Amino acid sequence: MPKIEVNKEFCKSCGLCTVQCPKKIIKIGSEVNSKGYNIAEQTDESQCTGCKLCAIVCPDTAITVYK
Repeated sequence: MPKIEVNKEFCKSCGLCTVQCPKKIIKIGSEVNSKGYNIAEQTDESQCTGCKLCAIVCPDTAITVYK
């Protein structure tokens, strides 16, 4: 089953992944990293198709997709 992993220290809460996700299962969460940014998180792992659009649009390469 595909899933994403967000590198907490690289994520800057830009929200590009949330917009690009075709299933709309990524959101900016409440957890904050050491730089003060809220971290993106996957809300429903079972819906992920592994399309990698979130990882492609991430300007900080904070997202890795596992299939």
